[in-house]
Amino acid sequence: MMGEGHSELQVASTEGSPAWTLDALAHAAWQLEPPAPHEKKAVLRPEAAHLVDSLLARVARGRGALDVAIGAALARLAEGDRVLQLGYSGIGDYARERLGMAGRTAQAMARLALELRTRPLLSEAVHRGEVSARKAQAVLPLARGQDEEQWVARAQTETVRALEAAVRAAGPAGAAGAAEEEGWELICVPLSTESRAKLDQALALAGKLLGPGAPQWQRLEAICQEYLAAHPVEPSESEREQVLRWPVSVAGWLESAREALEEETRRWAFLCPVEPVAAPMALGEDGDADPLRLPLRLPHHLDDELRGLVAMRDGWDELVGHLGLLVSMLGLWRNMGFASFAHYCAERLGMAARTVEQRAWLERRLYALPPLRRALRDGRVGYEKARLVAAHADDTTVEALIERAQGLTCIDLKRELEARERAQMCARGELDLRVPRGVGPFLDAAVRAARDAAGYWLSPGECLARIAEHFVETWEEALAERSTRQKKVLARDAGFCQVPGCSRAAVHAHHVIYRSRGGVDEESNMVGLCAAHHLHGVHRGWVRVRGQAPEGLTWELGVRPGAAPLAEVGVH
Repeated sequence: MMGEGHSELQVASTEGSPAWTLDALAHAAWQLEPPAPHEKKAVLRPEAAHLVDSLLARVARGRGALDVAIGAALARLAEGDRVLQLGYSGIGDYARERLGMAGRTAQAMARLALELRTRPLLSEAVHRGEVSARKAQAVLPLARGQDEEQWVARAQTETVRALEAAVRAAGPAGAAGAAEEEGWELICVPLSTESRAKLDQALALAGKLLGPGAPQWQRLEAICQEYLAAHPVEPSESEREQVLRWPVSVAGWLESAREALEEETRRWAFLCPVEPVAAPMALGEDGDADPLRLPLRLPHHLDDELRGLVAMRDGWDELVGHLGLLVSMLGLWRNMGFASFAHYCAERLGMAARTVEQRAWLERRLYALPPLRRALRDGRVGYEKARLVAAHADDTTVEALIERAQGLTCIDLKRELEARERAQMCARGELDLRVPRGVGPFLDAAVRAARDAAGYWLSPGECLARIAEHFVETWEEALAERSTRQKKVLARDAGFCQVPGCSRAAVHAHHVIYRSRGGVDEESNMVGLCAAHHLHGVHRGWVRVRGQAPEGLTWELGVRPGAAPLAEVGVH
């Protein structure tokens, strides 16, 4: 990376960085390769920290500017039925399938853009690059009306930590907006074949209750909550300690460390200054040529612009992952005077730590899977598909998974890989599940309650079996339904809307050939659809389907008069 004899990289990057072009930054960044484990000791960490930061901070500013423009365009697309005109039931599905972005990321970007519309001063500062999106989110609860100007001024000069502390101190309105994203943890429970069968039955029933889109952790949480409602237990002393003391003490220590480092380093004045980068103007934000004609054309124009912006963002994203990996794996944030990697991401990069960590994780996997990097750069798979493949592939399966990913929508690939993972988990005789940290206490309490009810010690797997049995006994009869042709169709389609790329549950059985046009009430002429796609997408002509269900259907998305559909997809 940067040991003896590598100082010429600093000269090259310093000379190239003022150009602020992606090519110039990439040329310098890709000369810096992650060192092998035995080479880490030779890295000149202070010099490496300044070099990597000088590149990464500029890359983050460029990417952040694109994020603002993308968010503004997504917010416009979310208005009314515009996204349905493109064949998608919501912004999340559109972004995942059409742009290769995580659905939640797109929704968060659109929400921020909508909030900024009601805060003109903050919006202007964000678009000029003077206030990062991370700082804007911090002050949103209070930057309103007459108070907006002072909060914008503070956001231009103060740190994220200081802004969040000030907002929290302002009272309930500030505290409501200051909640941080909950962390995740992995639970692993050995299960016998019999216990696994009981748990699977309960999970399937919970899916019937919560909807087929409910993740496994949410179903498990519902099963545990049902058992605890009938078998209440008091929290153990260790649980009280974990819930009440540990997070508070850690949060307090981190807050103190961040504040001390901000003061000690004078807000990191020794790091290279980075100029603001203004966001590109999003379509329709200013100077619409013909407002009367735009409503009919705008969704497709926005789609074109969004795809162009995301294509530019992909280049910056790869550099964020590459440089973020170097900062993370070498701990360079310590040399720069930050309390943690998350602290560095928020204050210096203006980005959420989770975003940078995900990109750095993918970059690490791309080093191990070169074919996946080539597929990502060639556009054969987008970011979301690459992330899914990276999580499940090894060097012997990566090529096959890439080929499979190209033939599936992103949501179908996700479901297929999750089903494969569940099958492997069953074969291993264990439950491996990532859950939000808030779910863990429910599971622990339910296990203790099952042991109390039995009157003797049970293994965690045996406890889960008893918890699952209770859930089935409670809900099986209540959720039993009379079998109808529509219910058979929805069950055949696994309860999901069958429009390609849709993540919603199916609630209607649509006749492929309308009954008014001679269509028959046979399962081969019926397909499960969500309400949005059925009542708006299909019946307003933006989505078309032909063929025989379930495996012979062809879909047209984004149908419009006088032009080809946005996409034509066959069901696999």
